[in-house]
Amino acid sequence: MQIHQLNHVNLRTTQLDTMISWYEDVLGLTSGPRPDFPFPGAWLYAGDTAFVHLVGLDGDAGTGSEVELKLEHFAFSATGAEEFEERLRQRGETYRKSELAALNLVAINVWDPDGNHIHVDFRTNV
Repeated sequence: MQIHQLNHVNLRTTQLDTMISWYEDVLGLTSGPRPDFPFPGAWLYAGDTAFVHLVGLDGDAGTGSEVELKLEHFAFSATGAEEFEERLRQRGETYRKSELAALNLVAINVWDPDGNHIHVDFRTNV
């Protein structure tokens, strides 16, 4: 067996609608088909792949924030760095841009409404 790529990330949230909007508006993912699970949620797609699975929970938006997350970040590979950075600026999103010359990579780091750290990687040698 050999792992080739990440299939999806599953995130639990008390802000389901806010999170859906953020992943659609900021990352450009689209809501799509999801099995009829007995709990609320959404699957967010890039093309035909549901990369982000959201699970809706009851509680205040800050529930769980007192617990240190074990997942530091997850990442996507993408094209269109300039357009993405402009979208972030227009929306007033907090982000950090890192240039990793040794890897021919620019990583733009963003945080969703629940504070999950995501970086979007753009190749610089294409």
